[in-house]
Amino acid sequence: MTDPSAIQPSELDQLPDRDPEETAEWQASLDAVTQAAGPHRAAYLMRRTLERAEGAGLALPKLLETDYVNTIPTSAEPSVEGDEEMERKITAWNRWNAAAMVTRGSKHGVGGHIATFASAAWLYETGFNHFFKGKESGEAAGSGDQLYIQGHASPGIYARAFLDGRLNEAQLDNFRQEAGGNGLPSYPHPRRLPWLWEFPTVSMGLGPLSAIYQARFNRYLTNRGIKDVSASHVWAFLGDGEMDEPESTAALALAAREGLDNLTYVINCNLQRLDGPVRANFRVVQELEAQFRGAGWNVIKVLWGNAWDELFQLDTTGALVRRLREVPDAQFQTYATRDAAYIREHFFGSEPALVELGKLLSDDKISECFHLSRGGHEARKVYAAYRAALTHKGAPTVILAQTVKGFTLGKGFESKNANHQMKKLTVDEFKDMRDLLELPIPDSAFVDGQVPYGHPGADSPEVRYLQERRAALGGPAPARRTQPLAPLPAAADKTFASFDKGSGSQNVATTMAFVRLVKDLVRDKETGKRWVPIVPDEARTFGMESLFPSLGIYSPKGQTYEPVDRDQLMYYKEAKDGQILNEGITEAGSMADFIAASTSYATHGEAMIPFYIFYSMFGWQRTADQMWQLGDQLGRGFLVGATAGRTTLTGEGLQHADGHSPVIAATNPAALTYDPAFAYEIAAIVKEGLRRMYGEAHEGEDQNVFYYLTVYNEPMPQPAKPAGVDEGIVRGLYRFNTAESAGLSPAANAARIQLLGSGTAIHWTLKAQKMLAEEWGVAADVWSATSWTELRRDALEADEALLRGEERTPYIRTALEGAQGPVLAVSDYMRQVPDQIAQWVEQDYSSLGADGFGLSDTRDAARRHFGIDAESIVVAALAQLARRGEVPASAVKEARAKYGL
Repeated sequence: MTDPSAIQPSELDQLPDRDPEETAEWQASLDAVTQAAGPHRAAYLMRRTLERAEGAGLALPKLLETDYVNTIPTSAEPSVEGDEEMERKITAWNRWNAAAMVTRGSKHGVGGHIATFASAAWLYETGFNHFFKGKESGEAAGSGDQLYIQGHASPGIYARAFLDGRLNEAQLDNFRQEAGGNGLPSYPHPRRLPWLWEFPTVSMGLGPLSAIYQARFNRYLTNRGIKDVSASHVWAFLGDGEMDEPESTAALALAAREGLDNLTYVINCNLQRLDGPVRANFRVVQELEAQFRGAGWNVIKVLWGNAWDELFQLDTTGALVRRLREVPDAQFQTYATRDAAYIREHFFGSEPALVELGKLLSDDKISECFHLSRGGHEARKVYAAYRAALTHKGAPTVILAQTVKGFTLGKGFESKNANHQMKKLTVDEFKDMRDLLELPIPDSAFVDGQVPYGHPGADSPEVRYLQERRAALGGPAPARRTQPLAPLPAAADKTFASFDKGSGSQNVATTMAFVRLVKDLVRDKETGKRWVPIVPDEARTFGMESLFPSLGIYSPKGQTYEPVDRDQLMYYKEAKDGQILNEGITEAGSMADFIAASTSYATHGEAMIPFYIFYSMFGWQRTADQMWQLGDQLGRGFLVGATAGRTTLTGEGLQHADGHSPVIAATNPAALTYDPAFAYEIAAIVKEGLRRMYGEAHEGEDQNVFYYLTVYNEPMPQPAKPAGVDEGIVRGLYRFNTAESAGLSPAANAARIQLLGSGTAIHWTLKAQKMLAEEWGVAADVWSATSWTELRRDALEADEALLRGEERTPYIRTALEGAQGPVLAVSDYMRQVPDQIAQWVEQDYSSLGADGFGLSDTRDAARRHFGIDAESIVVAALAQLARRGEVPASAVKEARAKYGL
């Protein structure tokens, strides 16, 4: 009996106990069982009691970790609806061809991964045969299921596509050889193989994160009445090593909180990552179970195959289950490679009860259990788990399937630490694999040491069965289809033209101009509902709170409370059909939202127009990997870097002062990067973006791009739009004014300079233009450079055309043709941004920018610090002219003294 004095105070002491005697009886019973039958028996009884309580609907906290056994007992497994022997043959062909493809490619030095699909084959094949809905599925027409394939398993997916006739031998032989245009990408890459792959996943951690937000976006489409995709299910196939990435588990709570039972994670727990065990001294399955249960997920463990049933039936003392929970993963990996004698000594020899249990088992039985029998390698176990996942409601499900990495590849591969780096099998190893898989491939097929591909024939029972199963499920999978979509109707011209007249005497930040434009566009009767505003808990910073009551913030529960600001005009309104995705403080989550929305035109046949507005510093610097994922997935939409530039944020300092996002954006071929200065430029760029991405594209124009716009929170006068500048705005440069049109009346023989400014820097440039004329007699023309990056890309294309023998002049050279004097480019970003165009400018070229780290101070002080304020521009312009002999050298020294530089 437990000493009452040893019992620590409990939180339950705060609650009323209406029958203390009954409570004491229960406690005494537990003490008695512990003393009489031991702590393990007592723990078992408590587990059973808690299980019964949960089944009765009692509100009790769940256990975070269960025993190291299958969640679904063999006796509870449903029968598989299909021909299991035929599916075994199909899987054998796919295992063979996946290994053959990589091995044949190794002679070219291109590499590949064999071991991952070998361990996960049944996880995929069971899904393809019975669960994964295709695009023609009757219940999920046009959408099907969304499959996030583990990148290193791609050879197995290609092998299956070869078996069903979607790929041929020549294509398999071009695995990882894409330069000729007929190759297969190493991993799931929609941009490289757009008819097959939907989701790029091999940047570790982004697949799991995106899968959660895809499942959430499916609910968003359904709840908003855009399209009912409630029958679509999201399947994410992950590796246990991949779960180390913080993004892999970053949104688990969101998935549980919103009850995303349309989502299933399948984690291949082969206990190995690239260099060795995932948790050498621990148990990754148990760790993941606790993590997912704690987050609110339904957890299904698929650990042991049928061969283990006999062992568990013989375990009358619980010693086997206890031993399984204490053996670390690295030791299990060793068991998979050692003989029965070693296992008897090191596993069963740990306590007398296990020694006795081991005596009841033959060596063959021990070898079968520890070498072969894992739950993830048995179709019935996987089938039962998938069926249970689909029937579970109210929460997402994670399936933890234990496998052996390199399974069926032979002793040289299975469970070896180095198998991730092993790219080929020898001919003898292939023959052993053939015999194990019972494939009818004769020795004569191995010509000159080359392993052959295997195929039972286009009209074979295996292929007919495979195709019949896929037809019943709605067609091939994975498959990406862009159904012919009618261009979205263009918004009324007046929506954009309203910015042409400028703001008059009112100062307006370009951030506010963009928000106002969006407010007008979401009112459009034709396309307004297709806008998806995304913001990471900074809507008030960007002046978007006015959209709350009109559009509503999406929440699957609606609004179950009365908001504190309900009596205000712009109150915080959540709604089940809300349009705004306000993600909280997660730029990664917001980007995952954006990717799901931006590719809805392909995933669901519904074009959506997402715009994601964020602190520019927390965009490309923080989530550039997802920008690559966005481009790879062929996403379309508008990324908006607000509070942009290095000096426009007063007092925020280094971590908020963005001086380099356009540099990072320039590295992404799918990103069209603009740094607009004025409200009418924003309107023109958005109008063009809508046409290109969602309207009538021009011949040869790639619609699969996205726009990155920088906008500023500094209120400034917004001028009226000059005539004839639309082409220049879109292409990246136009002359905003001349010294004469600005009313500065320079002398006829005045020295002249061309000032190019982008974004907020245009305002200091205009001030410098006036100072140069009035104080130094220099005529300056001012140009607005809306996109240094697009100017560079156009020039690069012109250079490439010249190499092909085509005559083409870069736009930057055409635009500046005849412009007198040198060129001085000014940016609130580092000089590398405007310097992108330097080599194509025929005039003398120099630049000013905000290089270095940001700092906290006033805007004026920060600009003086970086040497980009109006006074610094004047001095730089005079220095450039002085080098040409067009102004006295003394003018530069005089100007520095005058302005205190």
